[in-house]
Amino acid sequence: MAAGTHAHVLVVGGGIIGLAVAWRAARRGLTDIAVVDPDPGGGAARVAAGMLAPVTELQYGEEPLLRLGMASNERYAAFADELTEASGGRDTGYRRCGTVAVALDSDDREELRELHAFHGRLGLDSQWLTGREARKLEPMLAPGVRGGLHVTDDHQVDGRRLAAALVLACERADVRLHRTEAAELLVEGDRAVGVRLGTGETLTADRVVLAAGSRSHLLPGLPAGVLPAIRPVKGQILRLRIPPAYRPFLSRNVRAVVRGQHLYLVPREDGELVIGATSEEQGYDTTVTAGGVYELLRDAHELVPGITELPLVETSAGLRPGSPDNAPLLGPTALPGLVAATGHYRNGVLLTPVTADLLAEYLVTGTTPALAEPFSPTRFTTKVPA
Repeated sequence: MAAGTHAHVLVVGGGIIGLAVAWRAARRGLTDIAVVDPDPGGGAARVAAGMLAPVTELQYGEEPLLRLGMASNERYAAFADELTEASGGRDTGYRRCGTVAVALDSDDREELRELHAFHGRLGLDSQWLTGREARKLEPMLAPGVRGGLHVTDDHQVDGRRLAAALVLACERADVRLHRTEAAELLVEGDRAVGVRLGTGETLTADRVVLAAGSRSHLLPGLPAGVLPAIRPVKGQILRLRIPPAYRPFLSRNVRAVVRGQHLYLVPREDGELVIGATSEEQGYDTTVTAGGVYELLRDAHELVPGITELPLVETSAGLRPGSPDNAPLLGPTALPGLVAATGHYRNGVLLTPVTADLLAEYLVTGTTPALAEPFSPTRFTTKVPA
């Protein structure tokens, strides 16, 4: 077999999930690892704000996802440090800043109180704030803020810096990056055995990891029923610049529900302020719309009136990959040889470290780690390929 045409592990998708799986697998001692993607380091993470907020964003009925998110959040500091070293010094933008969730009216305040009580029942650490206490923590908050929660262990990372560091770490770990599309999954008998590349080349593999985000289920050659449809959920994001004279503008992540829509503001140490995000199920369209920009600025102005003085430097949109239950698909599928790492929805950046560790563990040992079991792709399998 020609050199470079076979891989022990072949990852389809070079976003942060696919790159992190490849890098962690290499760190575990696996060799001959390949990633197939036309633009490694691209994808949803380049748009995402990078909030690491498993406690603040907890929703009822998501306790297994909470455990996964908490496990990933606890790993993030070490993951970021290792990645910076492995990439030759690239900063990931990981920042331990905490998060404040605030309410602008009495209904939102009651919802936050219920969330605070839910945190208490689960043993999670969050501190209730009066409106005055919230404004003392973040003086730029609107005078009408009625209350809030302070979660000291919900932090942030810069998705763009994270992606760039992962590309470099993979290259330095001798992971082969095939900068082309995967044109077809190759199946022989009842087993995935590789992919045909957009160049026409065939790349065989002992195991194929499917990490192609919202297009994972669309890979030609994938047998019906192996994966559910991964729906694309569009999110529009704004990036503003905080001039030096205005700093510190915000010291923490700020999150709220405004008119029933979730809103967050993520301040970077370099003066960038990220505001997001819309949630739109409109197929694979990534157009930034005047309406989306208006809604984000309008709602953010209600929360932090001073944003109207800041320069707007970028608008962008990305696609979150949502599974039918909004939880990720992690581990072996019903098709032997095919492993999934997709469907992370709004938690892709948060879940990157734990996804990489769990998938690397499976690729090395052949055993699915207990933490990954609730997220088995086979929970959606409708037909086992013949």
